[in-house]
Amino acid sequence: MGNGHHHGHHHGPTSYGRAFAIGVTLNLAFVVVEFVAGHMANSLALVADAGHNLSDVLGLALAWGAATLARRTPTPTRTYGFRRSSILAAVINAVVLLVSVGAIAWEAFERLSSPTPVAGMTVIWIAAIGIVINAGTAMLFASGRKGDLNIRGAYMHMMADAAVSVGVVIAGVAILATNWLWLDPVVSLAVCAVIVVGTWGLLRHSVNLVMDAVPQGIDPHEVERYLGSLPAVVDVHDLHVWGMSTTEAALTAHLVVAGTHCDDALISEAARELHDRFGIEHATLQLENGDPAYPCSCRLLTAHG
Repeated sequence: MGNGHHHGHHHGPTSYGRAFAIGVTLNLAFVVVEFVAGHMANSLALVADAGHNLSDVLGLALAWGAATLARRTPTPTRTYGFRRSSILAAVINAVVLLVSVGAIAWEAFERLSSPTPVAGMTVIWIAAIGIVINAGTAMLFASGRKGDLNIRGAYMHMMADAAVSVGVVIAGVAILATNWLWLDPVVSLAVCAVIVVGTWGLLRHSVNLVMDAVPQGIDPHEVERYLGSLPAVVDVHDLHVWGMSTTEAALTAHLVVAGTHCDDALISEAARELHDRFGIEHATLQLENGDPAYPCSCRLLTAHG
């Protein structure tokens, strides 16, 4: 029995070009202001936040590039196009965020052993501006954070920056009230811990996509049960579901059908339901009769694996 191929209803990744342009411009300008002010105020929290913001500008630029590449059409040598660049960007974003947090924590531990005076009021005003810019930028990506891991990475970077800025404001107020200089590095460490907890999930999910794991939100057992319930289908095997990008999933499966039941209507219906029920954009189904004289090579490989 021949193969049945159906390219599901394709919905390309949503364009966030304007959001990325605004986010990169605002945050790059703020990095310069915050870095200069941090040195003038002698605040590690501000300088660390400026470094973290710079890593996020690079992360935003990376996510922007990946989102743009993902929209390019396939070529003869890249038959899926550049969709997976969005997965790569999500991984790099998570790693960069964790590395930058590590650098902040290192500086904070050093500052704990030798606290230095901090210009509290300067710290408060600069960090307050940071909260507005970072939270505002994050909101530009809020609508797409659940359906696109790449956009979620950009959103989390900006929310992480907003959280750091909130911590810096708290440190500035507390230092003005108590003159406890050790509060500056302690607040930095507390914010680092919060960011690590949030980033770990992003890293785990993006690495899973790199390893061709089943995308979050798709239950392969439910998919197999659905395919097995199709008319004349008596067996389902060699089922694979993976992420082509941070927004699109693909599926291949072998369906054993009774008799000579093989028609385009069956394949079309299955692909449509896989899209509507499970969000699988690209389904490729191979139909077989299960003739023992011609056993499926994939099944044989699985049995002897």
